[in-house]
Amino acid sequence: MDDERQTILVVDDDAGIRDAIGESLRGHGYRVLDAPEVRSMERILAAEPIDLILLDVLMPGENGLTACERLARAPHPPVVMLSALDTPPARIAGLNAGADYYVGKPSSPGELLAVVKAMLRRGSRVPGQGFRAYRVGFRGWVADFSAHELRDPEGVLVHLTDGELFMLKAFIERPRRVLTRDQLLNAARGPDSDAFDRAVDVQVSRLRRKLRGPGDALIRTIRNEGYMFVPATQRL
Repeated sequence: MDDERQTILVVDDDAGIRDAIGESLRGHGYRVLDAPEVRSMERILAAEPIDLILLDVLMPGENGLTACERLARAPHPPVVMLSALDTPPARIAGLNAGADYYVGKPSSPGELLAVVKAMLRRGSRVPGQGFRAYRVGFRGWVADFSAHELRDPEGVLVHLTDGELFMLKAFIERPRRVLTRDQLLNAARGPDSDAFDRAVDVQVSRLRRKLRGPGDALIRTIRNEGYMFVPATQRL
């Protein structure tokens, strides 16, 4: 019978950390694979269905930031970045690279387990679950929330992380209204997230880049208040 447990891939050059995380997560029913560096991670991703990646930043060879940037160019499992570099600039760099969440090392097993559960809840959706099954158009773009897809006016698929898709959904459901950073943080990362405003600014910046087109200004900054989604939307 196939193993139906959710599979987590731990990528870290420290064997002790890989073993400790693996032992903790296996004790909670997860299937855990591990890799000491990025090339091994890529071989596993090509051969195994992975539900979540726990990715270290500083490793021999390619580092976690550039690896995450490459992963973000195509559909991929959610990525939680793990790093001893636990400062606001380091967190912002991780989010800019495409990580869905950032955890400083060392972290308690309870904290890491809570993050893993939150990311897997977000990443385990299938069409028709999690999002209401509907499509929305705006200025030629089409967001299909049941299929977890965004297509540009030329019909090209634009990859969004889970956080970006949740944020786009928050904007689309409240067009022409100012949304505060707290409202967007709750929509994009959930109530159990680290509530620091710069995380929202980074997510909005990433979403803006992906929505950019000639003359477009789809998301407007409202000084000292938050952000507004400018275009009118239409259910399709």
